Order: sequence, then structure tokens, then C-alpha cells
Amino acid sequence: MIQIRPASKEDLKLVQSIAYRTWPDTFGEILSPSQIDYMLNWFYDIPHLEEQFENGHIFLLAYEDGVELGFTGIQPNLKPGQTKIHKIYILPTAQGKGIGKKLIQAIKKIALENEQSSLLLNVNKYNTGAIEFYEYLGFVNIKEEVIDIGNGYVMDDYVFELKL
Repeated sequence: MIQIRPASKEDLKLVQSIAYRTWPDTFGEILSPSQIDYMLNWFYDIPHLEEQFENGHIFLLAYEDGVELGFTGIQPNLKPGQTKIHKIYILPTAQGKGIGKKLIQAIKKIALENEQSSLLLNVNKYNTGAIEFYEYLGFVNIKEEVIDIGNGYVMDDYVFELKL
């Protein structure tokens, strides 16, 4: 049975571990190995994750039989009434078990408790599996966004929204 629980600051190493085990499969055909390494080393550096945690980001971990299988990182009230989903990754071996759906349900619950009216997230334009998943859950593509992340790299994304 899949269980979702809030991550503690000490659990951020698990978040990092899942990201490192997920990204090569998720982005291997979309981004260069050097961009994947650059982004992982930046976004999932423990001091960076700790700073997010201390600034109000909420991390949730998904488990089955005591084994971590996925996570999400969200920021309630990024803008008034909006919760931003910054990260959501499921280990490739655990996909198809409903973990992503359970994480989104947990995010919705937190958002509603914080009187939020929508969820926002960015998804790489070429990550068709993720795009199909978000559309299946009712998210709508509201705009395109290209974000310069330095070192000659960009994030070429769609921004999706789910009204609550």
C-alpha cells in the first residue's frame, strides 16, 4: 500500500537520492548528460534543498513497504491563491502504481487547507509522458516559458494549472 508522509529536514537526502535515480531516465532523451548533471547538482544540492525547506517549501515522500518510491516539493502561496509544484518524481521502477496520483491528491489537500484556488507546475515541453499524466488529472496548459538557468542551459517548459 502506498503511503505519503511529510519529509523532515533529515529526509532531504532521500529526496536527493530519488532525484538522482529518476532524472537520467526521465530526461535522458530530452536533455544532454551535462545539463542533467548541472541541474541535479544545482537543484538537489543538500544546502539548496535545506534552504527551500526553511523557506516554507513542503516535501512529501511516497513509500511502499518502507521503501521510498517518489517525492514532491511544493510551495503554498507562491502567489496569492496558488500552490506551486516545483518537483514531482517517481522512480522509473515504481511508475504506474498510482503514486503520482496520490501525491497530487496530497498536494490538493494541503492547498485547500491553505485556501488555495489552483495548483501550478512547469513541465518540459518534450516530456510527453508527464504532459499526458497532468492532462489526465485535469491540468490545463496555460502558457509556454523559457527560463535561463545559466551555463548556457534553459528550461523549455509549459506551465500547467489545475483549478481547485
